[in-house]
Amino acid sequence: MVCPNFTAPKPESQSQRTLNPEASGVVTDTMKFPHCLREFHGVRWDPMIDRKLDLGRIRQALRRSRVVALLGPRQCGKTTLARHLVAADSLNYFDLEDPASLARLEQPDTALRPLRGLIVIDEIQRRPELFPLLRVLADRRPSLARFLILGSASPELLRQSSETLAGRLETVPLEGFRLADLGPRSIGRHWLRGGMPLSYTARNDADSLVWRRQFVQTFLERDVPLMGVQIPPAALHRFWNMVAHYHGQIWSGAELARALAVNESTVRRYLDFLTGVFMIRQLQPWYENLGKRQIKSPKVYIRDSGLLHALFGIARRRDLELHPKVGASWEGYAIEETLKALQPDESYFWATHNGAELDLLLFKDGKRIGIECKRQDAPSLTPSMRTALVDLTLDELIVVYPGTRAYLLAEHVRVIPLADLVAPVIRRSRRKKNHS
Repeated sequence: MVCPNFTAPKPESQSQRTLNPEASGVVTDTMKFPHCLREFHGVRWDPMIDRKLDLGRIRQALRRSRVVALLGPRQCGKTTLARHLVAADSLNYFDLEDPASLARLEQPDTALRPLRGLIVIDEIQRRPELFPLLRVLADRRPSLARFLILGSASPELLRQSSETLAGRLETVPLEGFRLADLGPRSIGRHWLRGGMPLSYTARNDADSLVWRRQFVQTFLERDVPLMGVQIPPAALHRFWNMVAHYHGQIWSGAELARALAVNESTVRRYLDFLTGVFMIRQLQPWYENLGKRQIKSPKVYIRDSGLLHALFGIARRRDLELHPKVGASWEGYAIEETLKALQPDESYFWATHNGAELDLLLFKDGKRIGIECKRQDAPSLTPSMRTALVDLTLDELIVVYPGTRAYLLAEHVRVIPLADLVAPVIRRSRRKKNHS
């Protein structure tokens, strides 16, 4: 098909070349899809959504490590990012869902050994027997190639890679679009639809909800069995729905086990599995010797707000605003975006049996930072905040809310709009791009 008004991208400059200059068909970051290809099956792709933050993380990892694993759930954009570095039709690109790539890898040593530069292997969990060969090829001196392997975060994949590629592998986790990728004005749509690219870019809210429901069904019926996990799809779906209703609450395995008529070790296995594939976040508790009884069980969150809303059956922003879980939904969304923006060294929540609590306790650059997420027009200082500030000896307490004005509540306590919290990330990314 020939598209009208499509101008081929200009040849890349020396500074734009990728890590794989010797491979054929290298794609530059500045290439744009022709206009007539930006819409497909009701999904409109916006070429201005540039995931430069994630591309920067991948490039940095490739400079440090001989093998980099880009791990995340299906449809989160791993393949698209990899094709910014190596074109899909390059000899250096292997898609293990493509029969042609599988045929080339029938003799993997013959196929991989002669290649130079960056080599991408997509859906690596389908061929875990490749890991020993990757170790041999990565150890060659001089170093002739680096490997970017893509896959779902299956337990089998992580076990194989950690054992076979110990000391050679760097893992880069990937989720969907972050607010910093989209800009502060996208916050309403991003909260409702979540960060999965095809959910966020759907033509309308109804199409987005249909896509997310199909994603859940496909994940349960197709992806879970491919990971070698023997969990009945119907049982896992019921468990996932129940965790959605516990979103933002303290984990109670005994209660869920009774509701599902299974034992507590079974629901723990379900929880750990969905955590390992980036669907659920278990936020661990922080406790120290304070002379107070403190909570020692994790909190659970559905990581992608769009999937949470699909499990609730929420289709529109109006439905979300009227839903009884709207406050918990906002809290989970704000926590995820805060963690992505601040990139702390460690993260926890804190709570006591007397009712004092802190949504996030972050350790970053030797400092203790407290985060409270409030869906209020004008958050005020609460007794719980005062307790957390003193008991945890916080260097700073930040109250994140959906408003537009930042202000000081007390010494070391600031109220900051969520959009402002991610703004420094956007500015840093732009400076890096302009510098390059």
